[in-house]
Order: sequence, then structure tokens, then C-alpha cells
Amino acid sequence: MSPETPFSPKPPNAVQRWLHVRREALRVSWVKGPWSLAAFEFVSFGIKQGWACLFGGAMLGLLLATFLWYPDGAALSRYDFLVLGAVMIQIMMLWTGLETLEEAKVILVFHIVGTIMELFKTAHGSWLYPEHSFLRIGAVPLFSGFMYAAVGSYLARVWRIFEFRFDRFPPLWLQGGLAALIYVNFFAHHWLPDIRLALFAGTLMVYGRCVVWFRPDRHHRPMPLVIGFLLVALFIWFAENLGTFAKAWAYPGQENGWHPVSLSKLGSWYLLMIISFVLVAAVHRGGRRGTEGPGHEHQQAARRE
Repeated sequence: MSPETPFSPKPPNAVQRWLHVRREALRVSWVKGPWSLAAFEFVSFGIKQGWACLFGGAMLGLLLATFLWYPDGAALSRYDFLVLGAVMIQIMMLWTGLETLEEAKVILVFHIVGTIMELFKTAHGSWLYPEHSFLRIGAVPLFSGFMYAAVGSYLARVWRIFEFRFDRFPPLWLQGGLAALIYVNFFAHHWLPDIRLALFAGTLMVYGRCVVWFRPDRHHRPMPLVIGFLLVALFIWFAENLGTFAKAWAYPGQENGWHPVSLSKLGSWYLLMIISFVLVAAVHRGGRRGTEGPGHEHQQAARRE
């Protein structure tokens, strides 16, 4: 019996079927040996990553497009346009079947969690939104919640698209406790000592032995889960640099001229990845038994022999 995926399988939509047919046609005509097979799998990995980033990529494209071409003095502010644009992207993805209802649930959870953090952080001057808008709560324009939702959308989609399996998946209650400490520290470090170094160590203790198996093409490939967290955090940091360049928000010191976001934010995004991962696992019951990866199957088979 093959290991169970934390997501229930969904029938492919028309776009996914077309992509599958095109991929198999390319495989037949192009893959002729181990080197071309490796290159094909690498390209397939990139395409699947782009597919998983669909919501976040669309949001980032919207930020850059409005920064470059949104008319000055428009009746509708740029931030309000971003809110309406994000809602339209969400509706279109659901209507076309590019996003499932389960993924929409994740986006809603992330929107709420992110907006709460935004309200607190902007009140304490961690960053600011320099433009005026109507659709906002206090100093926080409503489009900001969709930026956190983009992270949740990516994790939910990448989990399904790559058919994640896990070896030594930590108990969900343990992951939840770590995520709660991380979330509290995002607020509490304004008054209490910052314990992020201890939290970094905690992530290694909880996830250090966990391996995620992902399927870029026909076969599952292993990766230490903490490496996956770090790589995703790095790409979010790159996206954050594009977002601040587009003046969607600004950190102290960026109001009068853009400069790259500090690398210290990479650690913050790494810790946010833990919260994000646990939320996705909880919403989709990813922490239940039956998430073992191929490595677990091989160990079980070896024991039986």
C-alpha cells in the first residue's frame, strides 16, 4: 500500500490535464538518457514550483504593475485597487479550479493571523504603509493580509502538487506548541527578551530528524524539512525586497529611498514558515498517522525481510 498523502487527491482540471499531456509528450521526444532525465526533472520541479506560487506570483506582479503604471491622483487609491485585485485573483482561481476550497480555507486563516500581526507591528513602528487608502483597519490596508495569505496558498498548493510524504513527522501538538511560542515572541519581544535563538534551536529539535519526500516528476525525492523551510524563507525574503521596492510597505529608513531589506528578516521569515507549516498541517490534518514517506516504507520492508 502506498503512503497516504495529507491532502485528499483531487481530480485534475482541464489545465492540469493539458499540462500533463504536454509534459509526457516532451518526455517522449526529449528524454534520452540519465542527463536529459535529470534536466527534465529539474525543469519539471521549476514548473511545479511556479504553479504552487500562482497566487503569490500574481500578487507580486500586481504590486509591481501598480507601482510602475498606476495613475497619480486616481479616484481609487492604489492600496484599495490592490485589495480589489487580490479578491478578484482569489475568485478567478476558485472559479477556474486552479485553487481548491481547502486552499481557500488556508488563505482565510493566514489572512486573519497576518492582519492581527500587522495591526500590532505597525502600531509599534516595525514597518509602515506610506500611502492613503479607504479599505483599511487602522494603519493597515486590507491588501496586506493577502501577502500572508500568499504564503499559506503556496504551502497548501506545494504540499498537494508535490504530493508530500514525511519520515519521522513530529506530533502535531508538539509543532503547535512551538508555533505558538514563535507567534507570541513576535509580539512579546517588544517588552521581554527576544528568545528567537532558543526558537531556532527548538525548530532543529522538533524538525531536525524529519524528512519531506516530494515528487518533482515520477519519483519522490527526499529533503530535510528544515532545509526546505530555509529555502522557502529565502525566496520570501527576495519577494519582500521586491515588495518594498514597489513601495507596498516600508521599513524604517526606507521612506526616503529604497535599500535592500536586512538579512535579519530572513530569520523572521524562517520562523514564520514554522507557523505557516503548522497551520497548513492542522487545516488539512497533515499531522495524522499515515503521512510516512517512501523512506519509511523501505525501512518497514527491510524489517519484514
